[in-house]
Amino acid sequence: MPPNTTNLGRHGLTRSDQDDAQSNPVSIEIYVGTGFCGYETTAIVEVLSRANTLLRVDMFSWRFVSQTPGLLKGKNGLLLRAEPAIDNYGYSDIMIVVGGASGAYGDWLKRARSVNRNGHSVILLSDAATTYIRKTTKPPGHVTTHWADAANLEETGFHPNLTTKLTETSGGIVTAAGAGATAEIVIGRISKWLTPDHIAELGRLLLLPVIRKSDADQPRTMADNPGLFDARVTAAIRMMEDTISEPLSMSELTDQIGVSSRHLERVFKEVFDQSPARFYKNIRTKRARAMIEETLLPLADIAVATGFGSTNTMSQAVRDTYGMSPTKMRTRKRINLVKAQ
Repeated sequence: MPPNTTNLGRHGLTRSDQDDAQSNPVSIEIYVGTGFCGYETTAIVEVLSRANTLLRVDMFSWRFVSQTPGLLKGKNGLLLRAEPAIDNYGYSDIMIVVGGASGAYGDWLKRARSVNRNGHSVILLSDAATTYIRKTTKPPGHVTTHWADAANLEETGFHPNLTTKLTETSGGIVTAAGAGATAEIVIGRISKWLTPDHIAELGRLLLLPVIRKSDADQPRTMADNPGLFDARVTAAIRMMEDTISEPLSMSELTDQIGVSSRHLERVFKEVFDQSPARFYKNIRTKRARAMIEETLLPLADIAVATGFGSTNTMSQAVRDTYGMSPTKMRTRKRINLVKAQ
């Protein structure tokens, strides 16, 4: 049971609520597996730890669980020890499945659904949200995931309920962007146990410039971070990212954003040390690589979707940038998938 939040003081809980929180902490199960996303994992723990410090009581307790318990290594080298995830046993108030390889292969899916049926909260971050969307036929409500995965999902299947919000709730299961938004997402999920003062202080301690609402849109492209570049560069990048499948000529692009070709060349040279045309091609090549590695679309379809027109042209661009042909890149990815299965 949550404490009586109307009694929360500026510097912590009332004495009665402290006693209640101490005897009935909010339990969080953090599901991990080999190759887990260390960034998301540490963000979760840091938010919960800081919140306990602010409340001056251990309101939140957490533990790591896994289908492969013991010492696990994340994709960034982080090591942690996980308890076994036992079927129909030991459910916490909240289950959070982190991304990385631990979220990508769905070992946790049966447990997550069981936790949800038992009336507890389930939060799926990034890769876990993507896996849930792929494996769930017609979710009852809107779903979301990291914007890069959302773009691939839209290319490979019909997902009318897919959005690019930070979080969505469908049938009691929360799908979320994860990644750099993880701290904000966790703060949003525990906010009913915090006062506005605590939330503001928590954001300040974590150096978050803003705590976005759960229904905020993700910054899906470079142009969605206008503070990084001036208006001319932002406008050009946005136009490039909006026309990946049907690239504009440089003259068409400069006409639409209202600058001269010479001026755009000079600005891009100053900011990126490359021409607008080269930058444009790089955006399309990166998108092609993501689709090659993360989808099973035919290479010809990917070439069309990324504006290259032919597989030969796309293959040359991918090989020049990454030193590997699309066929070899996809074979390597399939080997990984087979190993995981």
